[in-house]
Amino acid sequence: MLEVYDSERLATAAPDEIGDALERGRIVKFFPCPIELASADALHTLRTELPRQLKLKNVSYHPEADKVTGLDAHSPIADLAYEVLSTHRDRVTEFLKKVMPTLARNIKVGTCSFRPIEEKGRNLKPHASNELVHVDAGAYGATNGDRILRFFVNVNPEVDRVWASKGDFPELFEKFGREAGLYEDLSPTLERGVLGKLRTSLLNGLAGVGLPLAPMLDSSPYDRVMRKFHNYMKDTPEFQQITEGHQTFRFEPFSAWMVLTDMVSHASVSGQHALVYTGLVKLKDCRLPELAPFNILRAAA
Repeated sequence: MLEVYDSERLATAAPDEIGDALERGRIVKFFPCPIELASADALHTLRTELPRQLKLKNVSYHPEADKVTGLDAHSPIADLAYEVLSTHRDRVTEFLKKVMPTLARNIKVGTCSFRPIEEKGRNLKPHASNELVHVDAGAYGATNGDRILRFFVNVNPEVDRVWASKGDFPELFEKFGREAGLYEDLSPTLERGVLGKLRTSLLNGLAGVGLPLAPMLDSSPYDRVMRKFHNYMKDTPEFQQITEGHQTFRFEPFSAWMVLTDMVSHASVSGQHALVYTGLVKLKDCRLPELAPFNILRAAA
């Protein structure tokens, strides 16, 4: 499940090699990190100050609003967080379009976040916990079948970030889809009806009159099925405890990795201080669309 690219392998990778690996359910790891990071002083300040000043689960830069959330507006490091996260977002986007030009050519850039809290033992509610294995769903509104891509960097200078997985969406849907009740909500199209389209238009209209984050409240039949699977995984202790297919991965300080998180089940078992970039990859740009959750669910219907 893990594909590792050092500098030499990355330099000789074919244009669609990395994108195809993601679509096949691989976690693509880069060591060392292939993009320029913020200065050591800036990262040290964020690691030191953000855990004390955090107001939400993470500190995030939202490009559609051009602002950082998760900190008090008068925080003395608000400007630094804005600069680091917005710059990192641009650098990751440029890198993705370079190394996988087909898959990322129409990427919709979402948030860029800093996760400053130790993942292990946060005692969050199950649906909010990163420690429980899950697939991602409904990132920042309605995806309508587009793919959720996340690019991570471990910016902890001393400690690995540890992940776990129980496999990819095709195999997990086959094993647990009926038990999770997903077939009850499937349709041959998984497309929005009239009311769904009206809701989307309304939320987009609100974004145009001063509420730029309103589209994040949107949904679709596909996204609701994926959310149901996400919640089933996190709410079911028996699923979390199964050992079949369970794998653990360690990401060293200043390594980077990316994955289609709607495809690969994952959990952040432990680790503190990570940069997390989120983008939506268009389903129409996938070279292996038959492996996409959207088309697997439509075929099942």
